[in-house]
Amino acid sequence: MPYDTITGGLEQASRLGHSEAAIRTLAERASFYVPAEHLRDLAWLRPKIRPKAGLPRPEDADRLTGVIGVDGSMMPVRVRDGLPSVHYGYAQAAAVWLDIEAMESQRAERFVDPVVLHNAVTSALVSLDLPLSGAYLREGISIQDSWRERVDSLFRTKKVEVNRLNQSLLRLLLLVHGGPGRPATTVPVNCPARRCGQRQVPVGASGTSCPGCGAHLFPADTLRIYEEVTEEGSNQVALGRLMQVIELLVLVGLTTLLWEQSRHDVLRSTLFIMDGPLAMFGPPAKLHDRAVTYFQQMIATTPGAGPYLCGVEKTGTVADYASALARHDALHPGDLLVIDADVLAAVINAGHPIAYGAETYWGRKFIYRSLDGRVVVITVPPATGQPYDDHGGQPDPEAYPCLSAILDVVDRTGSSMYRDGLIPTALAHAKAAYPIGVGTDVLRLVARRRLGLDHRHGEQ
Repeated sequence: MPYDTITGGLEQASRLGHSEAAIRTLAERASFYVPAEHLRDLAWLRPKIRPKAGLPRPEDADRLTGVIGVDGSMMPVRVRDGLPSVHYGYAQAAAVWLDIEAMESQRAERFVDPVVLHNAVTSALVSLDLPLSGAYLREGISIQDSWRERVDSLFRTKKVEVNRLNQSLLRLLLLVHGGPGRPATTVPVNCPARRCGQRQVPVGASGTSCPGCGAHLFPADTLRIYEEVTEEGSNQVALGRLMQVIELLVLVGLTTLLWEQSRHDVLRSTLFIMDGPLAMFGPPAKLHDRAVTYFQQMIATTPGAGPYLCGVEKTGTVADYASALARHDALHPGDLLVIDADVLAAVINAGHPIAYGAETYWGRKFIYRSLDGRVVVITVPPATGQPYDDHGGQPDPEAYPCLSAILDVVDRTGSSMYRDGLIPTALAHAKAAYPIGVGTDVLRLVARRRLGLDHRHGEQ
């Protein structure tokens, strides 16, 4: 075990500078199987490839002129010199609106007008902070209860504010448990007390007492994020779960705003892109079912094929497999690969991946090679039914009438900032990301003030 340094870091031996190269050498000598490195004969894949031009496109399909990209970032920081167990965390989600037509107008110009491009982008941000580990909201409570109380406070006070949208995170959580324009009055909560067996207790916005043990229950307890909170470590995983929930709630708020105010116009011409898959992982995973139900209710009450939603995966096994297919020219520009059970079996090296994604994904994966050669893995929600279930879900593009319009935007908004990048997600990432070094220093200062650490002994 390494020793702690005087600054709270971990001591490192000088020889560890070559550790990555050494481990890579060990990996080269080891024997293991990587699906993306063993494509072999790809003739079996050809029937699963559809040209974009041949995809079904409804007669009332819309040409999308705007994109809203949503992305989140988080940062856990050690905030007490000499006490390396004290971690404070910050998370934020950004939404960026891009005027595609204004952006495209500049492609025809000899010199790009920065004012036009600046005016084509509008952004919004919601952020929150909380003690992660080694620090508590008050004396006499566990780290799990500290998280529960802080998350409840944040959900009540933090709002998604843009134009006419001014909704708290709690209101949006109730909304996704209800329906568009009809927030639920209660959410189901399992009592977090170890010795209490109460499950699915209906909890309203103000909270309630557990009928079994009397403990106070918060509506945000329905997310069960506290289950991954521990006394040791940084609790970065739990912070990541919280961030993915916030990203979803931001998306719910923005789509609902357009659905309520302009579903016959602006909503029909806007694509919402999440940076990452349309999925929920960990304890909040059950929220994925609420998400697909919510947006399908919105689809059923919106003219045309909208609202248009998709997630973009830049990393992971499917993204690696997609890149390998492109290198072998298995996919040509304009080709869409349908990821059915056979393709999933090859990608994740499973014999019968029939229930893949059934408990986590609210969108279906597709691999698309854009007209300029980029390879993009997208997830798209179906108009009805589940994208994945215990019987294989719905792999056929016919179940996704918005797919063709989404691929048009992928072709029109390519970015060179990242490999296989899209401008909307790159802009949202830039808005949500933290500056290296400076960002850490600022977060450490904020955390010290929040925890009352800036006046204690030993501070410089």
